Amino acid sequence: MTSNSSPQNPSATTWMGKLDALLAEKNFITDGLDKIEQKTNVKKRYVALAFSTVIAIYLIVGYGASLLCNVIGFVYPAYISVKAIESADKNDDTEWLMYWVVFATFSVCEFFSDIFLSWFPFYFLAKCVFLLWCMAPIANNGSKILYTKLIRPFILRNETKIDDVLDVVHLKGKQFAEDAAKDVKDAAASVAAAVVTESLKKDE
Repeated sequence: MTSNSSPQNPSATTWMGKLDALLAEKNFITDGLDKIEQKTNVKKRYVALAFSTVIAIYLIVGYGASLLCNVIGFVYPAYISVKAIESADKNDDTEWLMYWVVFATFSVCEFFSDIFLSWFPFYFLAKCVFLLWCMAPIANNGSKILYTKLIRPFILRNETKIDDVLDVVHLKGKQFAEDAAKDVKDAAASVAAAVVTESLKKDE
């Protein structure tokens, strides 16, 4: 006897399985989803999907989408990075260092292109998806791919030149700080001398 039920899509099943595995991890986000699931009797996978849909729509049409996108790309990684530093396992430290290197590189590139790209309606949604891809808890997430394929080779090829530039910047910065400290000290001595002179005039 043949069954009338349609077979499940294997890719969809795998995708939902990965989502369930991700939501099974213990952190403050999954803890919140667990509480919502208990109160509403709605599986947290669907709560997470609904919440993600609302955020995606807001990133397209909402006011302050830039701030929300930066919060998503910074707050959670910062929290997890602190936990990684405090843990005994050092592999997660390396993974999150890769993320911050990619995040910093992206921020520098964005500084020069943001004025043009921010006019595109899907820019902040695309940026958010990119940052989530970079921090995704998978073996080869965006951070590892971009660091390994682009950033690391570039740094290793130009390491000597970069070190030379940083040395010059360090020396100039040190000299500027010393000159500024000397100017402040001279100015303070001049003010003190003027106060003493004024006080002596009043006593005469």
